[in-house]
Amino acid sequence: MLLELLVKGLYRGATSSFVGMAFESSLLFGIYSQAKQSLEGGLQTGKPQSSVIIPSAAFGGALISFVLCPSELVKCRMQIQGTDSLVPKSSRYNNPLDCALKTVKTEGVTGIFRGGFTTLLRESIGNAMFFSTYEHIRYYIHLQLKNASNKSNLIDVGVGIVSGGLSGIAFWSAVLPLDVAKTIIQTAPDRGSTRNPFQILNSIYRRSGLKGCYTGLGPTIVRAFPANAAAIVTWELAVKILGIKRE
Repeated sequence: MLLELLVKGLYRGATSSFVGMAFESSLLFGIYSQAKQSLEGGLQTGKPQSSVIIPSAAFGGALISFVLCPSELVKCRMQIQGTDSLVPKSSRYNNPLDCALKTVKTEGVTGIFRGGFTTLLRESIGNAMFFSTYEHIRYYIHLQLKNASNKSNLIDVGVGIVSGGLSGIAFWSAVLPLDVAKTIIQTAPDRGSTRNPFQILNSIYRRSGLKGCYTGLGPTIVRAFPANAAAIVTWELAVKILGIKRE
């Protein structure tokens, strides 16, 4: 019984997160690819151009933040209400949909987008870092393998794993403090509490130093490598199957 409660607690709120991640990933890669092609103007030099990658990735990140914010708010609120928490039964959420509906009912439509500005900052900055790291690592690895006589699909998968995994680590290393602030904003019981991520991070830094701003870095990095490696390998496979040309 205890093990069952523990497992349920670990995965509480995961449904909304999985749905949000699936939709977000497909939307993000699509927007990034289209924005990148538009900025390149059809002229692909082959070498990664930061002046193209960064704005394309930041734009994609900004747009998908409007999808991520509600789903992550629901996930965070579901996770903090344990079966033995002090939250009264009348205020508990039965499922993610119930959480979303109660949030809108008590806080209005804007309530479901609480932490939206912080999410936008996290996704814009994080994805600019993610795609910059990905494009450059991918380019230089392929450059080293250019003269390889036995280049195979297995090598492409390996490149995707390395570039995707390291890009995920770069993403979270850059924006984890913003994610910490976002979680606090979205789960604060007081509606009048500050929504300024920089004020929150300043308060955390004064209490716990830089370590406090990077709470959960270890597990996040461990999760980020395989998750983003899988995302990149899947994306590159889809691009290949669809016959989309890449530089």
